Amino acid sequence: MSEHLTFIHLTDLHIGNPEVQDDHLYSDTATTLTRILAEVKSLVPQPKFIVASGDLTNRGDAGSYEQLRRIIAESGLDMPILYALGNHDRRDGFYPAMLGQTENVDAPYDHSQVIDGVHVIVLDSSVPGKVGGHFEPGQIDWLKSELDQHGDLPKLLVMHHAPALDTDRPDMEWESLTIADTEALREAVEGYDVIGILSGHIHFDRVSNWYGIPVVVGIGQHAATDVLWLHEGLRMLSGASFAIGTLRPSGLSITFAPQPAERRELHSFTFAGMAEMLKKYEASAPVAAE
Repeated sequence: MSEHLTFIHLTDLHIGNPEVQDDHLYSDTATTLTRILAEVKSLVPQPKFIVASGDLTNRGDAGSYEQLRRIIAESGLDMPILYALGNHDRRDGFYPAMLGQTENVDAPYDHSQVIDGVHVIVLDSSVPGKVGGHFEPGQIDWLKSELDQHGDLPKLLVMHHAPALDTDRPDMEWESLTIADTEALREAVEGYDVIGILSGHIHFDRVSNWYGIPVVVGIGQHAATDVLWLHEGLRMLSGASFAIGTLRPSGLSITFAPQPAERRELHSFTFAGMAEMLKKYEASAPVAAE
């Protein structure tokens, strides 16, 4: 590993299909991502890699992933990009469009790569038709096996849904991994050099200490949750950011790079309407809704 290794954390890109009207796409995410990638390209020194922690598209259709591929290709960036899948993604759209894979397209997209001395492990926490995160049978076993690889290297985990911070709040599982999977993850990573977990989903910047592991969540590129309104419900404002990660001998640091925003309201609903929103989401599966 380099003395100072830098990387980029993107999340919640929510790229749309330019040929399809999407009433649940609240901002021009294609322009936002294009601008952010240009800013990444201007960084000196250049980051070693990019991770994109889910909700790559807004509806999960092939046209949206093709648009994402075009934006990435036109950026001219020359570094690995590791993708995780989120609740707005669809595996049957992602695999053919992004990987050219037409078989086994229902399987979780779990993968890993060693980059410049860091073992990056990406887990698919998406569940078709569900807002919250969950691991399918076999994923924790795969993670345990992967953690045993490259035992001398620090581990960086990437997943769309962060582990649950309050294990006594099952009513909040929609915003995180399930409590059961959070506990399974905690057991799996115990004793390993996990330097951080990178996630998204909740659309605001947050850093937590989860049993000694930094868990970094980003606003993303679609809309920003108004954290001053969380006592009422979810209020989405114009806003975006990305993060620059730096790994030093002393550990991981994260610098957030916010984009210009006037805090204009894009969408909102109270927690009283949450149950109805979740019903609509699941009824619309496998196409993502609100």
